[in-house]
Amino acid sequence: MDQLKGVVLHGGHGTRLRPLTHTGPKQLIPVANKPISQYVLEDLIEAGVKDTAIVLGDVYPEKVIDHYGDGSRFGVSITYIRQEEPKGIAHAVALCEKFVGGEPFVVYLGDNLLKGGIRRYAKAFTESNSDAMVLLCEVGDPQRFGVAKFDENGNLTGLVEKPREPPSNYALTGIYFFRPTVFKQITQLTPSWRGELEITEALQSLMEAGGHVSYEFVKGWWKDTGAPEDILESNRLILDELETNIQGTVEDPASIQGRVTLGRGSKVMKGSVVRGPAVIGEGTTIEPDAYIGPYTSIGNHVSFRCGEIENSIVMDDCQIDIRGRIADSIIGPGSDLATHRRNRTQAFRFTVGDHSRIML
Repeated sequence: MDQLKGVVLHGGHGTRLRPLTHTGPKQLIPVANKPISQYVLEDLIEAGVKDTAIVLGDVYPEKVIDHYGDGSRFGVSITYIRQEEPKGIAHAVALCEKFVGGEPFVVYLGDNLLKGGIRRYAKAFTESNSDAMVLLCEVGDPQRFGVAKFDENGNLTGLVEKPREPPSNYALTGIYFFRPTVFKQITQLTPSWRGELEITEALQSLMEAGGHVSYEFVKGWWKDTGAPEDILESNRLILDELETNIQGTVEDPASIQGRVTLGRGSKVMKGSVVRGPAVIGEGTTIEPDAYIGPYTSIGNHVSFRCGEIENSIVMDDCQIDIRGRIADSIIGPGSDLATHRRNRTQAFRFTVGDHSRIML
């Protein structure tokens, strides 16, 4: 079986996730206290990939390098490739030709999450004679995605990018398997109306040139985390599979209800309630007048003094003293949120960037 190489695309401006992406790439936003693209890297490793290229965009690429380094702490070798301008997925793939060499490879968008991972698909592809293989997922809004077109026998006959009238409800996930034959097709592409080299057009060109493009339907859920609501839904999906792991201090066992992970050096004080599924990082304090509700991720070194929160993400180094309820929120690292009046009848909803200070 051929050795599969990995390509993680870490570009894009993440405009729908602003202000969070004013200070870092969208792929480093944590879900259940882990950057989204780390799930991608770990999925590649689980599939047997030992060499991965991360294609960097122009949004704080140094933060990506700081987090992943040479890959040794994850058990993989990482090569960094810079895409100076956002010219499309196919353009980013073309930049990896030298890295790939003559090996088959998998392209994985760094802001995608897939339940169950790609291991079985990787095995199916490397054992096949396909020039490419795409993973498809049935969606309710195919107009937002690249969409597959089939003939009456179920054969893949085409791929259409964000069609007004979709030929099916099966969207391309952000995961593509290729052999090096794809590079020839990319060199023949011209920019689309978006000014990008489209991966759907590269695949279409490959089919028209006589190449074999196969497909698999993904099992379980797939998420493209391009907007705050997608981030929060991904957080819920991952926390649904959480197992209890208490490494910190719980002053009163009654404070923990359901499946909760509590990191080293963290403390849940008597009089507080943490109701799972929920994850709390390291060095965090949950004080007596706090309620951490289901589907909430609290980062490292957070001080949660007062208030209620549920279905939310609080990143590292925050201070929360809300005399009310927070729901459906994403709070960037280093933020300080406080209120002077108690209000439990109305929920606050925030999307707060790094190092913000909000006093209500």
